[in-house]
Order: sequence, then structure tokens, then C-alpha cells
Amino acid sequence: MQGTRIAALGHYQPAGVLTNEDLAGMVETSDDWITSRVGIRTRHIAGPEEPVDELAAHAGAKALAAAGLTPADVDLVVVATSTAIDRSPNTAARVAARLGMPGPAVLDLNVVCAGFTHALATADHTVRAGAANRALVIGADKMTQIADWTDRTTCVLVGDGAGAAVVERCAPGQEPGIGPVLWGSVPEMGNAVRIEGTPPVFAQEGQSVYRWATTRLPPLARQACERAGIAPADLAAVVLHQANLRIIEPLAERIGAVNAVVARDVVDSGNTSAASIPLAFSKLVERGEITSGAPVLLFGFGGNLSYAGQVVHCP
Repeated sequence: MQGTRIAALGHYQPAGVLTNEDLAGMVETSDDWITSRVGIRTRHIAGPEEPVDELAAHAGAKALAAAGLTPADVDLVVVATSTAIDRSPNTAARVAARLGMPGPAVLDLNVVCAGFTHALATADHTVRAGAANRALVIGADKMTQIADWTDRTTCVLVGDGAGAAVVERCAPGQEPGIGPVLWGSVPEMGNAVRIEGTPPVFAQEGQSVYRWATTRLPPLARQACERAGIAPADLAAVVLHQANLRIIEPLAERIGAVNAVVARDVVDSGNTSAASIPLAFSKLVERGEITSGAPVLLFGFGGNLSYAGQVVHCP
């Protein structure tokens, strides 16, 4: 089957910003406490009138504009999110309506923090198989609406935002721009990250997640590189789920990506769950920190203790 590529990226963050100093006035914490443990300084906060599908649509529109496409050029919309309130219409359908798409297939995926890399693989497989011609893949979450603002171990982490990618079939003879996915989960540890209850609330066992991410994930990320036929040392960039700077930095080092730009958007954006990888990737591209065509490892992990990663070529 003919391969696919990422044609363009886009991202969106709401205007509201919550600093560590702001949080110190809401819960028992401080800038030093937060930065020393998770590395976050600010996060963007959506207002009550900004639903997840609106964030997603803004990012999707920017990706389409960057690709020089119209909404009618897309026949599949895949949105990774775990914070949509309504079950139907799903988020992808609402994004399609906001963008004026004439009739794409619309899918939501809930794999929490690994959602975008799962969605990207799903779009890659679908376009390769000929079931769609071009896909808009979006990671979008409004984590602040499910935060427990009395729990300083979790509320300091979260932010809101969206990131998007346009996936299309490669030209004949063109090298595939999206590598094979490596994905899986650790079901027996699924309760380590939870969004449960009515209304739903985010909670996690932070130390368990930290130990698992820093010890179990490096060999998995290297396997994703092996599947793409690239050595970690040859990666131009590594974009991991932006969970915690104290996870991202040692994980990138243990993967062996010694020459790569490492995305650290968590410092400015917090943990935006499924949005974090496309948001960080889009910013790196916008700033010109990655050369077009260069290999980039994307690796998501978190809720369900799920993971998914692939090497892609920078658009």
C-alpha cells in the first residue's frame, strides 16, 4: 500500500493564562514547588464558553490553511479527546460542522494522553487502505474542566489546547512520511491515571506513572525507531507527551536521542493530554527548529497506561 505523510500542522491555545503565582492563591503551592517537581510555569485556560470542539476546530483550520487546502478536501476527521462532555454529536462531527465540511467520516478516539499518536496511526492506516483520501487528525483537550482544584498534585499540571495534522497519501515513488506505529497498554496499571465520576475528575498516582514512564518507555520508544529503520541518534527531534518536564528530559536521554531537539512545551502549556504532542510539534515547526523532511519521534503515553509512537517526517 502507498504510504502517507503529514502535509501540515496547526495548533491553538485559548487566551486565558494561569501562572504558578495565580495557583498559589488558589491552593497550597508555590512557583518553586511546581517548577521543581514538574517544570511547569504557565498553562492556557479555556473559558466556559469555549468547548473542546471549538479548540479543535481552530487548530484544524490552521492545519488546513498551512497545507493550502479547503475543508472540502478532507474526507476523514479523527479527534483524540477524553474531555468532551457530550457523547453525540461527537467532537469530530462538531469540528466538521464548524469548518463547513461537506460530509467526512467522523471518529473520536479516547486514549487519553496517547490519543493523538493513536489517531495518527488510525488515519495513516485508513488512508493507506484506500478508505479515505485525506484526513484531518486532531488532539484536543480541556483538562481544566475536569481538574480537582483542591488537589495541588494534579491541578498544577493541567492546561487546555489543541493541535492538528493533515494526513495525505504520498506521491508515487515518495518515501512514506509516517512510520509504523508501536502501540500497546499495561491494563493491570490502568487505574494509575483516571478520569472518573459524575462529573468526571482527573486523578493519578504520580509516582507510579513516573517510575513506569522513565523505566519502561525508553525501550518501547527505541522499538518505534527500529520499526522506522532509524537509529535514535539520527532523530532530528523528539516530541513526547508533555506530562512533566522531569519525565520528558530523562526519557529523551534514555532513548538515545542525543542529537535531537527535545520538545519542552510543557513549561508554557502544562499537560494538555491528547493535545500535547501536536501542539508541541506544531510550535517547533512554526519556529523553524526542525528542517522539513527530518525524522521526528512522536511518543504518547499516559491514561490506561497506554502508549503509541511512530517516527514521522517533518512537514
